[in-house]
Amino acid sequence: METVPDYFGSMVFNDRVMKAMLSSKVYASLKRTIDEGVALDPSVANAVAQAMKDWAISKGATHFTHWFQPLTGITAEKHDSFISPAPDGGVIMEFSGKELIQGEPDASSFPSGGLRATFEARGYTAWDPTSFAFIKGKTLCIPTAFCSYGGHALDKKTPLLRSMEALSKQAMRILRLFGNTTSKCVRSSVGPEQEYFLITKEMYDQRPDLRFCGRTLFGAKPPKGQEMDDHYFGAIKPRVAAYMADLNDELWKLGILAKTEHNEVAPAQHELAPIYTTTNIATDHNQLMMEIMQKTAEKHGLVCLIHEKPFAGVNGSGKHNNWSIATNEGQNLLSPGETPYENAQFLLFLCAVIKAVDDYQDLLRISVATAGNDHRLGANEAPPAVISMFLGDELNAVLEAIENDTPYKGAEKTQMKLGVDVLPKFNRDTTDRNRTSPFAFTGNKFEFRMLGSSNSIACANIMLNAAVAESLKIFADKLEGAADFETALHDMIKETIKEHKRIIFNGNGYDDAWIKEATEVRGLLNFRTTADCMPHLLDKKNVDMLIGHKIFTIDELRSRRDIMLENYCKTVTIEANTMVDMAKTQIAPAISAFTAELASNAEAKLALDPNLACSYETGLVKKLSSLTDRIYGSIGELQDKVIALHNAKDVVEESAMIRDEVLPKMCELRVACDEAETLTAKDYWPFPTYADILFSVR
Repeated sequence: METVPDYFGSMVFNDRVMKAMLSSKVYASLKRTIDEGVALDPSVANAVAQAMKDWAISKGATHFTHWFQPLTGITAEKHDSFISPAPDGGVIMEFSGKELIQGEPDASSFPSGGLRATFEARGYTAWDPTSFAFIKGKTLCIPTAFCSYGGHALDKKTPLLRSMEALSKQAMRILRLFGNTTSKCVRSSVGPEQEYFLITKEMYDQRPDLRFCGRTLFGAKPPKGQEMDDHYFGAIKPRVAAYMADLNDELWKLGILAKTEHNEVAPAQHELAPIYTTTNIATDHNQLMMEIMQKTAEKHGLVCLIHEKPFAGVNGSGKHNNWSIATNEGQNLLSPGETPYENAQFLLFLCAVIKAVDDYQDLLRISVATAGNDHRLGANEAPPAVISMFLGDELNAVLEAIENDTPYKGAEKTQMKLGVDVLPKFNRDTTDRNRTSPFAFTGNKFEFRMLGSSNSIACANIMLNAAVAESLKIFADKLEGAADFETALHDMIKETIKEHKRIIFNGNGYDDAWIKEATEVRGLLNFRTTADCMPHLLDKKNVDMLIGHKIFTIDELRSRRDIMLENYCKTVTIEANTMVDMAKTQIAPAISAFTAELASNAEAKLALDPNLACSYETGLVKKLSSLTDRIYGSIGELQDKVIALHNAKDVVEESAMIRDEVLPKMCELRVACDEAETLTAKDYWPFPTYADILFSVR
């Protein structure tokens, strides 16, 4: 029987395959590019292409594609076969170094934010040798960057790779100051925890809102939701367990380190978490993971929902971005060391992150801003929209001691007493976990909890890498010119703590009192919606920093602001139009039909006995008639607001109109329809209810 180690990575052109199939010279050259960031030697491309083709064909592949991540938020691919005509009328299988290195997809139909005119079709994909090629179906997928004819980045991978280089460059300057002469680069690593819902295909097909929008636009609260906390970490249902087993197999074949799986808080909600890996590879893997989660669900008669808030009234789905930085030699720079010097280095890197999060709160909020995530942030399953950091009691005490120039008395390890002799004794961690914090230190990494379930993790990690690189640059500029390094180092750490301690909050992020303190006392930002935060991408300090580290050009930044706001507007407009269609053609007629039956029943009863009150029928007829009028009026008002969007002078104004005018009208329509659902006989209601959907998987 084949075991997991036997087939893990079997569909990946990974290091083991390359070592076996490439000459030692070609392999060594390619490894230098992958491990050290050395420029790719074009002379090795043909050898790599030949080996890659032979390996792929041996696995049953017939086509290849440059697999890239455009600004749609999903992946894209154009397939070409390996076949070339032979003189005898047959075909031969060919794949050249040129085809490996560069592709030319049509760039005109992807979002460009004005970087490309519709008639300017040429775009380029460029091989990313730091991310392994893999086989999906019968296609060899080559991870690539995507740019325009003029060289502008039209994808999420290119800025991510730039941000990783910027972070490595500035971190290496700091490490050299601490006497590290052997490390060659610093890499950020990520482990993204992925939450999702599983529902039956039968229920999904009956809900136009799920099919068109990925979330339910109507739905009354079910009799039972997540109140009992009985789903969280509960026994996994057989059908879900079978799905998870198949999903793991598919992910493991692609070298994706799927590790932890469990039921989440809401009914029908689950989570899958991988082991950490380098950020650009983790980004590729997460995009693949979401795709394979959805494809595998279809095989089981299920649908995997990755929308941030598919059901109102129960928890939505996020993606916790566990981020850390380490040298190529494996030293985690966010782990305290064994010596005072190592601890000083740790504290400096910690302060760089603290400063980065405080200085660029807006960029971190922008990096997770979508129409879907706006519904989740601030609810009790997600952090608030206000950025803050959790460090834990012990680390907080260390920073306070440094700030106040007082000795630090280390916390004693507290042994947990569980009251049962047969259970093992163990020490309590000195740092608790804080699930209400947007940005929490969890031992040797930070957990950025604000990402939405469907988000590409590239966006958050671009901004995080860039902001930390800027902090490290400021530190290195000062320390490199210092006459007394240790004094300058101490002063810098102390100064940073004083200047940026406002961002540190170890309490309950769900408390309304915290939001008031954060905004009114500490001066922290509170961007509740995408329309609020996205225009700030072009604030001068953000533009200067991102251009200064060569992560974006000004044109690329402008394009991204417009693309994200345009996506926000289109998403909500589609939702509004779907609401109008569902309410007008299905909900209102259903209520009217039930009302007519009630009226008919009352009339029949009165014909038998004129003295009957018919309280049930007449009372309900009045309520439903009133609701029908409200619904009809709300439909008209919502339609008018959507039509008025055409008068907006630009996408910024349109997004504000969406926030201030369209969304409130959508809410009004939903409230009336959801109330009607609770009063209408089930046989008349046109859609499966929340109770039907959330508890449909057995």
